[in-house]
Amino acid sequence: MKVQINTDKNIDGHARLEAYFSAEIEKSLNRFEDKITRVELHFGDENGEKFGLHDKKCVIEVRPVKLQPITVTEHADTLEKAFSGALAKVKKSLTSTFEKIKEY
Repeated sequence: MKVQINTDKNIDGHARLEAYFSAEIEKSLNRFEDKITRVELHFGDENGEKFGLHDKKCVIEVRPVKLQPITVTEHADTLEKAFSGALAKVKKSLTSTFEKIKEY
């Protein structure tokens, strides 16, 4: 499973950020590892320099083997909160998707 992290011009995508989020993705989605080819994270700050509530955005796109990509989006006050919310959504979506496949 390959993890790719993208940031917009308002987010500083330094190595510590990439290492932390990559490790969290790999740990959280470990049970789906053989069913996923790639995970893409997109971080953004919709207001840029201006202050705003829920202006940090995290989009997680998961590419399962032989299935359409699954994409979730979460907005929050911080990148970490947006990431946590999006990660919870994608885990729930992957669980239900693979359970439905198992039933058939």
